[in-house]
Amino acid sequence: MTTRTRILTGITTTGTPHLGNYAGAIRPAIVASRDSNADSFYFLADYHALIKCDDPLRIQRSRLEIAATWLAGGLDVDRVTFYRQSDIPEIPELTWLLTCVAAKGLLNRAHAYKASVDKNVETGEDPDAGITMGLYSYPVLMAADILMFNAHKVPVGRDQIQHVEMARDIGQRFNHLFGQGKEFFTMPEALIEESVATLPGLDGRKMSKSYDNTIPLFSSAKEMKDAISRIVTDSRAPGEAKDPDNSHLFTLFQAFATPAQADEFRSELLQGLGWGEAKNRLFQLLDSELGESRERYHQLIERPADLEDILQHGAKKARAVATPFLNELREAVGLRSFVAQTQVAATTKKKATKAARFVSFREDDGSFRFRLLAADGEQLLLSRNFADGKTAGQVTKQLQSGQALDVRNEDLSFSVWLEGECVADSPVFAASAARDAAIEALRIALTPVQD
Repeated sequence: MTTRTRILTGITTTGTPHLGNYAGAIRPAIVASRDSNADSFYFLADYHALIKCDDPLRIQRSRLEIAATWLAGGLDVDRVTFYRQSDIPEIPELTWLLTCVAAKGLLNRAHAYKASVDKNVETGEDPDAGITMGLYSYPVLMAADILMFNAHKVPVGRDQIQHVEMARDIGQRFNHLFGQGKEFFTMPEALIEESVATLPGLDGRKMSKSYDNTIPLFSSAKEMKDAISRIVTDSRAPGEAKDPDNSHLFTLFQAFATPAQADEFRSELLQGLGWGEAKNRLFQLLDSELGESRERYHQLIERPADLEDILQHGAKKARAVATPFLNELREAVGLRSFVAQTQVAATTKKKATKAARFVSFREDDGSFRFRLLAADGEQLLLSRNFADGKTAGQVTKQLQSGQALDVRNEDLSFSVWLEGECVADSPVFAASAARDAAIEALRIALTPVQD
């Protein structure tokens, strides 16, 4: 039997969906969900929204609008699991379990947190001014979203790749600390869709609510036409050839047109089609493409009880996966019934013998690598790429042979060399003392155990 690929996607509920959201995330996700080999989990990330927004009415309205948008766009809730994050109580509980194994140093390196600190330092503020624990621990909540359902693939933009990598690190450490030979969490992979459209807004910058340059997805036909009329174009008059490749208007048209329609529109622009008529053509295309979906959207908005029923059904499906899995995780960390004292004692004995270990894996390019994890799950080394698994295995054997280690300091990190060749590198540490402590931990981890 072929194992279906589990794909997980969430959208934060802080605003009204616009054309950029639809073309860049919602439409490709709906298309992907129709693949018979896909097991898709789509959710409204309303806990994440609380980090960014403190307006309850805005969050409530956004949840309604985004749920209606997915369904109006053609999402088949019988094929996918569609739910609100806040309807799954197992997610915040898992977040706490993961918080207890997540390294503070890992979270210190999160891009969003670092950007906020840097901005404060630039303006002479206290480094942590205005930074909440929600923002700081955001990657742990995202890790719980992903690991709760053991997603194989997580479609993300390039700015979100780090969060998937953090989920891998946190999940791997939990597996090491509590797995006792069992891998509770599947290691997720970031899925970067190079072909997914990033649409320009009215002013040519990326379409974004923060730039106030969006075209609302399901606004009325008049409102859409008015928005399109404000798209910035150059000063070439009707009859003058236009440059489609540098036209924001053409980029928008191309995102919703068939190849034949796009070719025809390109040709007309090159032949001097006026910008006013070009904007009218874009409106006609979007109105035709989105008209039926717009009607379904407004029908759904007027029937919030129906949306609630759909989301509650999705939550039931999601919890059928989450509840038994969280029970396993609670058992693993020791949150058991008192009738399990014998099991607790046995597990404690096993834990006392826990040691550092090598974890091998294969990259997308076919090369082989390994990590060396300390007894507490912290990563000590990440190897260089090897052409085959045999070579990688030989290196790990050499490292465990007891021979003197050639460790070379590199500012706040270090590397390990064998026979004049660098074979592995450490993470970057916050201070030299932490680096030196890690080197000592490495030497202890690689010292052969004497019977």
